[in-house]
Amino acid sequence: MSGAGPRVICFGEILWDILPAGLFPGGAPLNVAYHLRQLGLTPYLVSAVGCDLLGDELLRRIRGWGMDTDGIARHPARSTGYVRALLGAGGDARYEIATGVAWDEITLGEHTVRQTQQAAALVFGSLALRTPANRAVLACVLAALPEGAWRVFDVNLRPPYDDLGLVRELAAQATLLKMNSAEAARLGVATGDELCARHLAEQTGCPTVCVTAGARGAGLLQAGRWYWEPARPVAVVDTVGAGDAFLAALLASQLAGAAPERALARACRLGAFVAGCAGATPVHPAAMAD
Repeated sequence: MSGAGPRVICFGEILWDILPAGLFPGGAPLNVAYHLRQLGLTPYLVSAVGCDLLGDELLRRIRGWGMDTDGIARHPARSTGYVRALLGAGGDARYEIATGVAWDEITLGEHTVRQTQQAAALVFGSLALRTPANRAVLACVLAALPEGAWRVFDVNLRPPYDDLGLVRELAAQATLLKMNSAEAARLGVATGDELCARHLAEQTGCPTVCVTAGARGAGLLQAGRWYWEPARPVAVVDTVGAGDAFLAALLASQLAGAAPERALARACRLGAFVAGCAGATPVHPAAMAD
Protein backbone atom coordinates (compact mmCIF):
# COMPACT_ATOMS: atom_id res chain seq x y z
CA MET A 1 0.00 0.00 0.00
CA SER A 2 2.65 2.51 -1.00
CA GLY A 3 3.89 4.36 -4.05
CA ALA A 4 7.20 3.85 -5.75
CA GLY A 5 8.47 7.35 -5.01
CA PRO A 6 10.35 8.73 -1.99
CA ARG A 7 8.92 8.17 1.49
CA VAL A 8 7.54 11.30 3.18
CA ILE A 9 6.50 11.36 6.85
CA CYS A 10 3.38 13.49 7.42
CA PHE A 11 3.01 14.34 11.11
CA GLY A 12 -0.01 15.89 12.81
CA GLU A 13 -3.77 16.14 12.79
CA ILE A 14 -6.12 13.89 10.82
CA LEU A 15 -9.83 14.55 11.21
CA TRP A 16 -13.17 15.11 9.52
CA ASP A 17 -13.90 18.41 7.80
CA ILE A 18 -17.58 19.25 8.26
CA LEU A 19 -18.52 21.31 5.19
CA PRO A 20 -21.90 22.41 3.81
CA ALA A 21 -21.52 19.66 1.18
CA GLY A 22 -20.91 16.93 3.78
CA LEU A 23 -18.12 15.27 5.76
CA PHE A 24 -14.70 14.96 4.15
CA PRO A 25 -11.45 13.43 5.45
CA GLY A 26 -9.10 16.27 6.34
CA GLY A 27 -6.36 17.81 8.40
CA ALA A 28 -3.36 19.35 6.67
CA PRO A 29 -1.00 16.34 7.08
CA LEU A 30 -3.64 13.98 5.68
CA ASN A 31 -4.37 16.31 2.76
CA VAL A 32 -0.67 16.63 1.94
CA ALA A 33 -0.24 12.84 2.19
CA TYR A 34 -3.22 12.24 -0.10
CA HIS A 35 -1.82 14.50 -2.81
CA LEU A 36 1.69 13.10 -2.44
CA ARG A 37 0.21 9.63 -3.03
CA GLN A 38 -1.61 10.92 -6.13
CA LEU A 39 1.73 12.28 -7.35
CA GLY A 40 3.42 8.89 -6.98
CA LEU A 41 5.26 9.32 -3.68
CA THR A 42 5.07 7.14 -0.54
CA PRO A 43 3.46 9.12 2.30
CA TYR A 44 3.45 7.76 5.85
CA LEU A 45 1.00 9.35 8.27
CA VAL A 46 1.86 9.79 11.96
CA SER A 47 -1.30 10.72 13.86
CA ALA A 48 -4.11 9.30 16.01
CA VAL A 49 -7.85 8.64 15.78
CA GLY A 50 -10.36 7.46 18.34
CA CYS A 51 -11.71 3.95 18.84
CA ASP A 52 -15.00 5.05 17.29
CA LEU A 53 -16.95 4.82 14.04
CA LEU A 54 -15.47 8.06 12.69
CA GLY A 55 -11.99 6.67 13.32
CA ASP A 56 -12.89 3.38 11.63
CA GLU A 57 -14.16 5.20 8.57
CA LEU A 58 -11.19 7.54 8.39
CA LEU A 59 -8.78 4.58 8.41
CA ARG A 60 -10.89 2.79 5.80
CA ARG A 61 -10.72 5.80 3.49
CA ILE A 62 -6.97 6.16 3.93
CA ARG A 63 -6.37 2.48 3.16
CA GLY A 64 -8.67 2.82 0.16
CA TRP A 65 -6.33 5.51 -1.17
CA GLY A 66 -3.49 2.98 -1.02
CA MET A 67 -1.78 4.50 2.01
CA ASP A 68 -0.20 2.86 5.05
CA THR A 69 -2.03 3.40 8.36
CA ASP A 70 0.50 1.75 10.67
CA GLY A 71 1.61 5.13 12.02
CA ILE A 72 -1.94 6.12 13.05
CA ALA A 73 -2.64 5.17 16.66
CA ARG A 74 -6.10 4.30 18.03
CA HIS A 75 -6.76 6.31 21.17
CA PRO A 76 -9.04 4.52 23.67
CA ALA A 77 -9.98 7.62 25.67
CA ARG A 78 -10.27 10.36 23.04
CA SER A 79 -12.61 10.75 20.08
CA THR A 80 -11.65 11.24 16.44
CA GLY A 81 -11.07 14.89 15.63
CA TYR A 82 -13.27 17.12 13.52
CA VAL A 83 -13.33 20.69 12.22
CA ARG A 84 -16.42 22.63 11.25
CA ALA A 85 -15.52 24.80 8.25
CA LEU A 86 -17.66 27.89 7.73
CA LEU A 87 -17.44 29.11 4.13
CA GLY A 88 -17.62 32.73 3.06
CA ALA A 89 -19.19 34.05 -0.13
CA GLY A 90 -15.90 33.65 -2.04
CA GLY A 91 -15.31 30.07 -0.90
CA ASP A 92 -12.82 31.08 1.79
CA ALA A 93 -13.11 29.22 5.07
CA ARG A 94 -12.86 29.85 8.79
CA TYR A 95 -12.68 26.96 11.20
CA GLU A 96 -14.06 25.71 14.52
CA ILE A 97 -11.60 23.05 15.72
CA ALA A 98 -12.56 20.40 18.28
CA THR A 99 -10.21 20.13 21.26
CA GLY A 100 -9.12 17.24 23.46
CA VAL A 101 -9.31 14.80 20.55
CA ALA A 102 -7.18 11.82 19.54
CA TRP A 103 -4.65 13.71 17.43
CA ASP A 104 -3.81 15.88 20.45
CA GLU A 105 -1.95 12.86 21.84
CA ILE A 106 0.08 11.23 19.06
CA THR A 107 2.30 8.30 20.00
CA LEU A 108 5.46 7.05 18.34
CA GLY A 109 5.90 3.32 17.72
CA GLU A 110 8.99 1.40 16.61
CA HIS A 111 7.58 0.94 13.09
CA THR A 112 7.21 4.70 12.72
CA VAL A 113 10.78 5.28 13.88
CA ARG A 114 12.04 2.81 11.26
CA GLN A 115 9.99 4.50 8.54
CA THR A 116 11.33 7.90 9.61
CA GLN A 117 14.92 6.69 9.47
CA GLN A 118 14.39 5.89 5.77
CA ALA A 119 12.44 9.02 4.83
CA ALA A 120 13.36 11.62 2.25
CA ALA A 121 11.23 14.29 3.94
CA LEU A 122 9.08 15.17 6.93
CA VAL A 123 6.06 17.46 6.69
CA PHE A 124 4.73 18.94 9.94
CA GLY A 125 2.48 21.86 10.81
CA SER A 126 1.94 24.19 13.73
CA LEU A 127 -1.65 23.23 14.63
CA ALA A 128 -0.83 19.74 15.96
CA LEU A 129 1.79 21.29 18.22
CA ARG A 130 -0.84 22.91 20.43
CA THR A 131 -0.10 20.18 23.02
CA PRO A 132 3.21 19.58 24.84
CA ALA A 133 2.83 15.83 24.23
CA ASN A 134 2.89 16.29 20.46
CA ARG A 135 5.80 18.70 20.62
CA ALA A 136 7.80 16.04 22.45
CA VAL A 137 6.90 13.38 19.87
CA LEU A 138 7.82 15.70 16.99
CA ALA A 139 11.25 16.25 18.55
CA CYS A 140 11.78 12.47 18.45
CA VAL A 141 10.68 12.31 14.82
CA LEU A 142 13.04 15.13 13.85
CA ALA A 143 15.89 13.36 15.63
CA ALA A 144 15.22 10.12 13.73
CA LEU A 145 15.30 11.70 10.26
CA PRO A 146 18.32 11.15 8.00
CA GLU A 147 20.64 14.14 7.96
CA GLY A 148 19.86 15.11 4.36
CA ALA A 149 16.07 14.75 4.59
CA TRP A 150 13.82 17.73 3.89
CA ARG A 151 12.19 19.19 6.99
CA VAL A 152 9.04 20.94 5.76
CA PHE A 153 7.26 23.22 8.21
CA ASP A 154 3.75 24.21 7.12
CA VAL A 155 2.73 27.20 9.24
CA ASN A 156 -0.99 27.16 10.01
CA LEU A 157 -1.91 29.97 12.41
CA ARG A 158 -5.38 29.20 13.74
CA PRO A 159 -6.15 31.37 16.79
CA PRO A 160 -5.81 30.63 19.63
CA TYR A 161 -3.21 28.09 18.41
CA ASP A 162 -0.85 30.69 16.99
CA ASP A 163 2.20 30.87 19.24
CA LEU A 164 4.59 32.94 17.11
CA GLY A 165 7.56 32.20 19.36
CA LEU A 166 7.04 28.45 18.88
CA VAL A 167 6.67 28.93 15.12
CA ARG A 168 9.99 30.78 14.90
CA GLU A 169 11.68 28.12 17.03
CA LEU A 170 10.48 25.32 14.76
CA ALA A 171 11.23 27.28 11.59
CA ALA A 172 14.88 27.27 12.63
CA GLN A 173 14.81 23.45 12.34
CA ALA A 174 13.20 23.44 8.88
CA THR A 175 14.70 23.36 5.41
CA LEU A 176 11.44 24.51 3.78
CA LEU A 177 9.08 26.96 5.45
CA LYS A 178 5.65 27.46 3.88
CA MET A 179 2.95 29.95 4.91
CA ASN A 180 0.37 32.26 3.39
CA SER A 181 0.91 35.98 2.96
CA ALA A 182 -1.11 36.91 6.07
CA GLU A 183 0.95 34.53 8.19
CA ALA A 184 4.18 35.85 6.67
CA ALA A 185 3.14 39.39 7.56
CA ARG A 186 2.52 38.35 11.18
CA LEU A 187 5.88 36.62 11.43
CA GLY A 188 7.99 39.14 9.54
CA VAL A 189 8.79 42.78 10.13
CA ALA A 190 8.94 43.75 6.46
CA THR A 191 6.19 44.66 3.99
CA GLY A 192 5.56 42.53 0.91
CA ASP A 193 5.85 38.80 0.24
CA GLU A 194 9.46 38.79 -0.95
CA LEU A 195 10.77 41.02 1.84
CA CYS A 196 8.91 38.94 4.45
CA ALA A 197 10.38 35.76 3.00
CA ARG A 198 13.91 37.19 3.02
CA HIS A 199 13.50 38.43 6.58
CA LEU A 200 12.26 35.04 7.78
CA ALA A 201 15.05 33.20 5.98
CA GLU A 202 17.62 35.46 7.64
CA GLN A 203 15.92 35.33 11.04
CA THR A 204 15.46 31.54 11.18
CA GLY A 205 18.25 30.25 8.95
CA CYS A 206 15.70 28.29 6.89
CA PRO A 207 17.13 28.13 3.34
CA THR A 208 13.83 27.86 1.43
CA VAL A 209 10.76 29.97 2.18
CA CYS A 210 7.46 29.80 0.29
CA VAL A 211 4.67 32.38 0.58
CA THR A 212 1.26 31.69 -0.97
CA ALA A 213 -0.97 34.62 -1.83
CA GLY A 214 -4.26 33.14 -3.03
CA ALA A 215 -5.62 34.86 -6.11
CA ARG A 216 -2.36 36.77 -6.60
CA GLY A 217 -0.13 33.69 -6.88
CA ALA A 218 2.81 32.40 -4.84
CA GLY A 219 6.49 33.13 -4.29
CA LEU A 220 9.50 30.98 -3.47
CA LEU A 221 12.81 32.10 -2.00
CA GLN A 222 15.47 29.48 -2.71
CA ALA A 223 19.26 29.81 -2.72
CA GLY A 224 18.82 33.55 -2.26
CA ARG A 225 16.71 34.01 -5.41
CA TRP A 226 13.05 35.01 -5.42
CA TYR A 227 10.66 33.30 -7.84
CA TRP A 228 7.07 34.36 -8.42
CA GLU A 229 4.21 32.50 -10.15
CA PRO A 230 1.02 34.50 -10.82
CA ALA A 231 -2.28 32.74 -10.19
CA ARG A 232 -4.53 31.65 -13.02
CA PRO A 233 -8.28 32.37 -12.92
CA VAL A 234 -10.34 29.64 -11.22
CA ALA A 235 -13.99 29.31 -10.26
CA VAL A 236 -13.54 28.70 -6.52
CA VAL A 237 -15.82 26.12 -4.89
CA ASP A 238 -13.98 26.15 -1.57
CA THR A 239 -10.38 26.76 -0.56
CA VAL A 240 -10.22 23.88 1.95
CA GLY A 241 -7.02 21.92 1.31
CA ALA A 242 -5.82 24.02 -1.63
CA GLY A 243 -2.68 25.06 0.25
CA ASP A 244 -2.01 21.45 1.22
CA ALA A 245 -2.22 20.33 -2.40
CA PHE A 246 0.11 23.19 -3.31
CA LEU A 247 2.65 22.03 -0.73
CA ALA A 248 2.47 18.41 -1.89
CA ALA A 249 3.22 19.38 -5.47
CA LEU A 250 6.00 21.76 -4.43
CA LEU A 251 7.69 19.10 -2.30
CA ALA A 252 7.26 16.37 -4.90
CA SER A 253 8.95 18.58 -7.48
CA GLN A 254 11.76 19.53 -5.11
CA LEU A 255 12.44 15.86 -4.31
CA ALA A 256 12.53 15.14 -8.05
CA GLY A 257 15.15 17.85 -8.54
CA ALA A 258 12.92 20.19 -10.58
CA ALA A 259 13.95 23.79 -11.16
CA PRO A 260 12.39 26.13 -8.55
CA GLU A 261 10.30 28.01 -11.08
CA ARG A 262 8.88 24.75 -12.47
CA ALA A 263 8.18 23.42 -8.97
CA LEU A 264 6.34 26.63 -8.07
CA ALA A 265 4.26 26.63 -11.26
CA ARG A 266 3.24 23.00 -10.75
CA ALA A 267 2.27 23.71 -7.15
CA CYS A 268 0.10 26.66 -8.17
CA ARG A 269 -1.72 24.58 -10.79
CA LEU A 270 -2.59 21.83 -8.32
CA GLY A 271 -3.65 24.30 -5.63
CA ALA A 272 -5.95 26.06 -8.10
CA PHE A 273 -7.45 22.74 -9.20
CA VAL A 274 -8.32 21.79 -5.61
CA ALA A 275 -9.82 25.24 -4.95
CA GLY A 276 -12.18 24.54 -7.85
CA CYS A 277 -13.40 21.30 -6.24
CA ALA A 278 -15.51 20.43 -3.19
CA GLY A 279 -13.35 19.21 -0.32
CA ALA A 280 -9.61 18.78 0.01
CA THR A 281 -9.08 15.39 -1.65
CA PRO A 282 -10.38 15.27 -5.23
CA VAL A 283 -8.90 12.81 -7.72
CA HIS A 284 -6.21 14.43 -9.85
CA PRO A 285 -6.80 14.76 -13.58
CA ALA A 286 -4.18 13.11 -15.77
CA ALA A 287 -2.75 16.54 -16.69
CA MET A 288 -1.59 17.05 -13.09
CA ALA A 289 0.84 14.13 -13.27
CA ASP A 290 3.42 16.26 -15.06
